[in-house]
Amino acid sequence: MRIQRAIRERGFRGRIACRPIGRVALPTMRLVIARCSVDYAGRLTAHLPSAPRLILVKADGSVSIHADDRAYKPLNWMSPPCTLKEGTGDEAGVWTVINKAGEKLIITMEEVLHDSSHELGIDPGLIKDGVEAHLQELLADRIDTLGEGYTLIRREYMTAIGPVDILCRDGSGATVAVEIKRRGEIDGVEQLTRYLELLNRDPHLAPVKGVFAAQEIKPQARVLANDRGMDCVVLDYNAMRGIEDDKLRLF
Repeated sequence: MRIQRAIRERGFRGRIACRPIGRVALPTMRLVIARCSVDYAGRLTAHLPSAPRLILVKADGSVSIHADDRAYKPLNWMSPPCTLKEGTGDEAGVWTVINKAGEKLIITMEEVLHDSSHELGIDPGLIKDGVEAHLQELLADRIDTLGEGYTLIRREYMTAIGPVDILCRDGSGATVAVEIKRRGEIDGVEQLTRYLELLNRDPHLAPVKGVFAAQEIKPQARVLANDRGMDCVVLDYNAMRGIEDDKLRLF
């Protein structure tokens, strides 16, 4: 009754979506803009006083509350797995979010300005950023950056598990698979490892060596790559583009 009275006194507009979803999975991304207060109870307690906010309910079950002044960072959130229960009757306008640790996020809505759900489908993920794509193009055009006698076979050489950035041959005619990253980390080495395992099953290509190329290679990634017999090459993006280093030089 307290919630319903507060809604009436504050002049409720829009609608509160009260379709109970209990503990079923959330299939869509839901966006709610509402004047609401938020209470968190768990390892500590926190309270957000009433204000207009954006509430995101993602398909993975996560719930986050956003203001207009923190870029992508939420004011409060609950990571999956968690359950969302929407109140009905006297509890209309109250959302209770509980995670597996028993922590609670209670969202009390006074006025809903927008409520919509959207099927986003399966996200293809981040393919490449602009620098990585350009590095691939530049290295393909200047394949001898890897060593004397290197020749290009193909960019984006397709395999059953994805495209190899560059497939080429070294000076002795051996096949070389090149994985290009802006920042070389362990996951990039693991990715190249999977490509090499697959390519070495092809009798027309085997044996296939690996080159891990990046603008910067983390020490742990270099150790792992060398342990797996891969060569590491640090790429100078500006030099490959023909741009002089702006640092002072003594002649």
